[in-house]
Amino acid sequence: MATDELLTRALESLGDDDPVSVEAILRLTGPADVPESLTIAQAADLLDVSAHTLRYYERAGLVAVSRDTLGHRVYDAGAVRRLVFLTRMRLSGMPMRDLQHYIALVDAGEDTVPERLDMLLEHRDTVRRRIRELTLSLAATEFKIATYGGEAGPDAIE
Repeated sequence: MATDELLTRALESLGDDDPVSVEAILRLTGPADVPESLTIAQAADLLDVSAHTLRYYERAGLVAVSRDTLGHRVYDAGAVRRLVFLTRMRLSGMPMRDLQHYIALVDAGEDTVPERLDMLLEHRDTVRRRIRELTLSLAATEFKIATYGGEAGPDAIE
């Protein structure tokens, strides 16, 4: 799925007026009722990504997936939770190399928590900066719409 589509889906799940609360974050972190095991098609459908994306994340070392006796991928709840996190981080603009480093740290164990925290704090700063940039871009767009006689949206700064 394209990043724009993933962003649209995530925003729709929050709703227009929902504050970004712990409950909202829990809704975004993953499906509450994940079956014990999913095929690649089921996991792709559940996460609204392509099977190609799931295979790519696996090849990139971001998620480990077991295989059944026929060699087909089997996604357990842990793999799905990790994939939800990965899709959220990609949506927020985290580069693949940073995701790979982060996941390597997670897989290395609890001793890496301080470095993971540093990475996430830095990423948060990047996301906040991007939000400010987008807010400024939205204001400029709203200004131009108003300049051309259009009606500014509800988020327009008066």
